[in-house]
Amino acid sequence: MTHHAKFLSLLLAAITLLAVAAPSLAKPNQDDVEESKPKSAVKDSGDKKDDSADDATKEGAKKGDEKKADDAPVVTHGTVTIDGKEVAYTATAGKMVIKTDDGTPKASVFYIAYTKDDPKAEAAAKNEKKSEQEKGDIEGEGEEGEGEESADDDEPDDDAPAGPNKRPITFAFNGGPGSSSVWLHLGMLGPQRVKLDSDAGTLPPPHELIPNEYSLLDVTDIVFIDPVSTGFSRPAKGEDRKQFHGYDEDIRSVGQFIHDYTSKYGRWASPKFLLGESYGGIRAAGLSGELQDRYHMYLNGVVLVSGVVDFQTLMAYGNNDVAYALFVPGYAATAWYHKALGDDLQKQSVEEVVAAAEKFASGPYLRALMAGDSLEKDRREEIVARMAELTGLSEDYIEASNLRVPMARFGKELLRKQGKIIGRFDSRYSGLALDEVDSTTDYDPSASAVFGAFTSALNDYLRGTLKVEEDRVYEILTGNVHPWDYSEFTNRFVDASGTLRDAMIQNPYLKVFAACGYYDLATPAFAMKYTRDHLNLVPEVRKNFTTDYYHGGHMMYAHEPSLAKLRKDLVKFYDSALSPVDQEMDEADQR
Repeated sequence: MTHHAKFLSLLLAAITLLAVAAPSLAKPNQDDVEESKPKSAVKDSGDKKDDSADDATKEGAKKGDEKKADDAPVVTHGTVTIDGKEVAYTATAGKMVIKTDDGTPKASVFYIAYTKDDPKAEAAAKNEKKSEQEKGDIEGEGEEGEGEESADDDEPDDDAPAGPNKRPITFAFNGGPGSSSVWLHLGMLGPQRVKLDSDAGTLPPPHELIPNEYSLLDVTDIVFIDPVSTGFSRPAKGEDRKQFHGYDEDIRSVGQFIHDYTSKYGRWASPKFLLGESYGGIRAAGLSGELQDRYHMYLNGVVLVSGVVDFQTLMAYGNNDVAYALFVPGYAATAWYHKALGDDLQKQSVEEVVAAAEKFASGPYLRALMAGDSLEKDRREEIVARMAELTGLSEDYIEASNLRVPMARFGKELLRKQGKIIGRFDSRYSGLALDEVDSTTDYDPSASAVFGAFTSALNDYLRGTLKVEEDRVYEILTGNVHPWDYSEFTNRFVDASGTLRDAMIQNPYLKVFAACGYYDLATPAFAMKYTRDHLNLVPEVRKNFTTDYYHGGHMMYAHEPSLAKLRKDLVKFYDSALSPVDQEMDEADQR
């Protein structure tokens, strides 16, 4: 064969080889793309569903995607000065996939965790990694060892909070239902907070964040949870969202998240706390039983911020006379704040006015409501007159309302002559009425004053400071969770007080703290006091439930003096709840 012939032969072989390889070179990811699609995303082409090899490949790719979503939180670091001391912390923002026992994904729950850094632990961990790497280099595995260490950076253990796993940890959430955890996060507990006007005024946009010197990060690590359909949390593809939107459903999913987080990040040895606001109170009460009964996870403390545990205390309509009475002290505080009371009451402190209103509401007023139409005329006139004195409403209005005034009507009537309405979440706020002849409030001025501030600040903080990359809307407060399933409470009020009582009795170390705002007309302070006093607890357990009061509303932390007091009270509460733990550790060291 000539040289020319040999060249032609080799060229033909090369072209043939390139032609065979070309399809895979031109489209290297086609098979991977098809195989990585979830089953629910692949259209039915008539193929048999029992193709085990294909299903196994798809399932493997699917689980790979789930693992990536589960194990790839974003980690950042920061410092904040609390109580005059600088606290270094690690912020971890991510999504945890909630699964069934067989590994089926049900939902991804977004969370932001703050953990106080432990310099000694960090130094020890770095030295250990350095020693392992040097050992690998000596054994001739340096290159492989370096690659493995880089991969390990994405593993849960490296993403886990630095420091000892016996440090207290608090799981925090708001309520709604349908609320993300933004309010507690950027209003009360996180290392930064939204700048607000403490005097119930509004600030112009854009809104800013400032360091939060009142954070509890020096006392406890904090995990903010966004229940399914709030924040960035969503049901898994193909999963019915209704399985998360209900009293029981919500408690199960949040309870599983707490269990899974505790296991993944090695926090079983940590003292554990729940902190819930508003509907988060009934969630926390339910979780005290769910965690204890389902996972045998015993809590050290539960904090209720403007919480509700028994809906009967809020539903002021129909013949539920108890709720009407429980709102009266809040009306009195509100009237006092807006200077709508007579001189004798106006010159007293709000505490004194509220105490007088509580005495009236739980005694003469409640008895009058119970008497109904049998109430004698003279006695009725006395009740109407005293109620007018305490609430700032006219006697004619109270009489025309049959002694029963729901919050929406009170909010409209108190400042009607000024053309203003008052806030529900915080009755210190007022706004111009949209309709001066309507019988109920047009909107909530207190919500309008803060919702925009928290939303803009949160979105900037997430994508800027925390480096979270997410295209979808962060659902601050959504109606997508409705209708909320309360079916187990058919023909009765929603009530988790029995669950909380059982948890406190079975776990005598469980302590509860309730923070209540004088100007909260969403979950009145007197309603929580009533709930506490009707838990039917024996004295030695009842002392574990404490309450305190603040010169703010539902979000009392929007009032900076109240935020300062709240931090002080919570530090004391945590110390009290942790004292048995500290005592046990001291005794163990001595042994």
